Amino acid sequence: MNQIDKLFNQLRNCDICPHSCNVDRLKGEVGICGMTSELTIASYGPHFGEEPELVGFFGSGTIFFSGCNLLCVFCQNYSISHCREGRKYDLSELVDVMLKLQEIGCHNINFVTPTHYAPQIAKAIVEARSLGLAIPIVYNSSGYDKVDTLKALDGLIDIYMPDIKFIDPEKSKIYTEAPDYFIYASAALIEMYKQVGNLVVRNGIAKRGLIIRHLILPENQSDTTEIIDFIAANLGTDVYLNLMDQYYPRYHAYQYPRISRGIISEEYKYYVEYAKSKGFWNPQYIYNQV
Repeated sequence: MNQIDKLFNQLRNCDICPHSCNVDRLKGEVGICGMTSELTIASYGPHFGEEPELVGFFGSGTIFFSGCNLLCVFCQNYSISHCREGRKYDLSELVDVMLKLQEIGCHNINFVTPTHYAPQIAKAIVEARSLGLAIPIVYNSSGYDKVDTLKALDGLIDIYMPDIKFIDPEKSKIYTEAPDYFIYASAALIEMYKQVGNLVVRNGIAKRGLIIRHLILPENQSDTTEIIDFIAANLGTDVYLNLMDQYYPRYHAYQYPRISRGIISEEYKYYVEYAKSKGFWNPQYIYNQV
């Protein structure tokens, strides 16, 4: 049994992600992510709201998977993650979608919220490549990934794009379903970097490497300074860092007073300047410049 088949077999007693729910998803059981082994896709198509190096002229070929293993209370896409909107696809249909996105000119295949579908994605990548898929694969996750699962994906993923959210376990417990978030996300980040290294861009288009996203929450509820420190100390300051300023309250966020508003420009400027003070000097590494 090869590595991908072993990964797929784990769905019988699912421990694909750090939750290790140990349910049999192949028989229709569900864990925290809320999904069986059947692929559910909310939407797909060229997307122009990603980093410029992914978007290019023709867009990033995004595939939005339903369900999520983190389930943030402030999720911007809660209808997909929490409510699990979408329709069922089999593996061959997913392969067809990937090839179609390449055919219409997308610069990459961008799997959004892929963690709970890692085995199916791995099989689809192998099949699609055998049929001519040649554009980069982007693994766009919350960062709550298991190192063993990522190791099984080594060689299949060209660009890792985790959103590293919290360090403080109390905040993770309040705002997500993963109080141990940073224990796993920090190890996952290092494994991702080990596999693909710093971002490689040719003719303005990302080909391989790590893009780190960090969504800034109000009142440092996202541990932003501490996360910048961690990245600088463990990965260096040449890594691509996108400090994202687009947070606004959605879903249940209004029930939590400290995140019930968007961030203000002074907060964002402070974190950008802090990142620069740590050595993140090149403007391309801090995407939202002020």
